[in-house]
Amino acid sequence: RRPGHPSSQDFPVRSRSHADCLGPAAVDTENVHVFSRRKFTIDCYLANIDDNRMGFTGIDYAVLAVFLACNVFLGTWLGRGQKTINEYFLAGKRVPMWAISLSIVATETSSLTFIGAPAIAYTGNLTFLQLAFGYIIGKLLVSFLLMPGYFKGEIQTAYQLLQARFGRAVRTVASVLFLTTRGLSDGVRLLATGLVLAAITDMTDLTTMAIIGLITIVYTYFGGMRAVIWTDVVQLFIYLAGAIVAFFLLLDKIPGGWAEVTAVAAPLNKFQILDFTFDVSRTFTFWAGIVGGAFLTFATHGSDQMMVQRYLASGSKRDSQVALILSAIIVFFQFVLFLVIGVMLFAFYRHFPPAQAIRQADQVFPLFIVNHMPTGLSGLVVAAVFAAAMSTLSSCLNSLSSATTNDFYRVYLVPQASDAHYFRMSRFFTLIWGAILVAVSMLARNWGSVLLAGLTIQSITMGSILGIFLLGMGRRARQSAALTGMIAGLATTLFVHFSGWVALTWYTLIGTSVTLGVGWLVSRATRLFGQNEQD
Repeated sequence: RRPGHPSSQDFPVRSRSHADCLGPAAVDTENVHVFSRRKFTIDCYLANIDDNRMGFTGIDYAVLAVFLACNVFLGTWLGRGQKTINEYFLAGKRVPMWAISLSIVATETSSLTFIGAPAIAYTGNLTFLQLAFGYIIGKLLVSFLLMPGYFKGEIQTAYQLLQARFGRAVRTVASVLFLTTRGLSDGVRLLATGLVLAAITDMTDLTTMAIIGLITIVYTYFGGMRAVIWTDVVQLFIYLAGAIVAFFLLLDKIPGGWAEVTAVAAPLNKFQILDFTFDVSRTFTFWAGIVGGAFLTFATHGSDQMMVQRYLASGSKRDSQVALILSAIIVFFQFVLFLVIGVMLFAFYRHFPPAQAIRQADQVFPLFIVNHMPTGLSGLVVAAVFAAAMSTLSSCLNSLSSATTNDFYRVYLVPQASDAHYFRMSRFFTLIWGAILVAVSMLARNWGSVLLAGLTIQSITMGSILGIFLLGMGRRARQSAALTGMIAGLATTLFVHFSGWVALTWYTLIGTSVTLGVGWLVSRATRLFGQNEQD
């Protein structure tokens, strides 16, 4: 038992017969699947949450159906009149700053955040917030170091800058890396959402994945980036409303209210935020949060097409900078809300132990939703889970289509065609990627322990992509140096991941550092031996 962490008997285990429920493993926040380095199978998601649950009623299904129908209507309505890829991918560069900011928040908040963040606090404390501090630093770095470059010319994708600096090969490799990692990781996130929703509702995981996939594909296909951003805004309010409802309902149901939450949680250090332990194998420490979290966000928000599209959609560098910095503040308080819900769930289950043992930490919030929320409100909160999933998926689809159209189709296949032709192909690629993501989510059901690798692959690859962008800020590196550095960064991060030596939060820093270091050395060697390179 670590000092300051609750012991196994502090958790709501009904009896000693439940040997497979949360016990000693629950004391370590690093065992929560979203950031864990340990292997797990998807079977834990499919376990029954509670034999005596009230279930999802007809009213709940009606609330969910209205929400889904409104998404389709809003998306198709917003897409009317679009005829160019500038409108389809960048919303005509006329999106207001505040909408860009809220869309960024919605996009980076998946259903795993909605379910996983409370689980982290339930099994541990609030040390996850150290990552949120790092996220703020990372967004400031993006705003002032990388974002100005995106507004120096007319571009559609982030990787066009790499061609201008290094050559077409680097642009192609970076875009392939983005397409592969984004397609794989978001397909797996769709699976995780489907499994959670299957546990909450009476639907199967295949049904929930199909519903999320189909609805999102439809409104993204017709509405493009304009639909993605404005549905993001609506979905953000939906899932925040769901979280706020859960907060006040918990406050009402816990005997003694907030005073009781404090009385239960404070002696166990569940309100602890800072941990200055220097241990690279631990995920939630001050150093991992500030340094690792900053570099992770620097990469995901500075060199990922899904985020860069939003900056370009504003049409103004200043608006994009303000939007990104504002999103950092909103995300921080959003994490506070979800983590506090986790602490409140801990106090709640001390008074009202579940009828069946909690087999996996991510069950704690869904269990409360299905068993203790009034009819109708359950539907709202489940709609919030759908909203969190759909906001991320729609952004992913549009960015994948954009990279495919602009970095490959227009470059290698049909370089001289009308804008109307590229617009039609953009919609076609949206359908193709939608089918691929749904297929990945269904195939991943059989991956077992490989599921965790799918969830963490973005951290493995983004460091190398960020390293190339930073290498390009200098004037001496050439294409061979960039490609060699990228390969070295990827190989090193993969080795570190499978060796299990360090926590996930350090991956991006490692990949970035190796890419920069090797790229610089190759560049120096090239100049030293007088080799001329034609880009």
